[in-house]
Amino acid sequence: MTDEGNTYEGGCTCGAIRYRMETSPIIVHCCHCRWCQRETGASYALNAMIEADRVTLLQGKPEMVLTPSNSGKGQNICRCPECRIALWSNYSGGGDKVHFVRVGTLDEAHRLPPDMHIFTASKQPWIVIPDGHPAFKEYYEREKYWPKESLARRKQVLGPPN
Repeated sequence: MTDEGNTYEGGCTCGAIRYRMETSPIIVHCCHCRWCQRETGASYALNAMIEADRVTLLQGKPEMVLTPSNSGKGQNICRCPECRIALWSNYSGGGDKVHFVRVGTLDEAHRLPPDMHIFTASKQPWIVIPDGHPAFKEYYEREKYWPKESLARRKQVLGPPN
């Protein structure tokens, strides 16, 4: 992502929760795994990974809901307590330091297309990924594909990769 100075606002369907991403995300994943398909009720999840301290709550008080995950460690999903829309998730690897913002909850979701398509081995067969767009059957080596700036931001918030 190259628009570090930009902000992105979003919220839930009923308007009770509003938030702002203060910078561009570290990376945007389009995840085609069966877990994300089930969780979203759609063909994939589009998540913008960003440092939690770069997400400002503007209005309302979201609720964290612990749900199962493929890793077995669970994920916390931040939801509006009124309309129940999922705004972001916190996975066990990042704890509460990193949010995976649901791009569809942004007012201008079109501004954050996916950087990578992951777990395409389980994508729906009618989903067409554009030629030349990074796509991986499972996950991939971050160090090989992420921009240096994104790797540095991840390291700053989570420490060295395991």
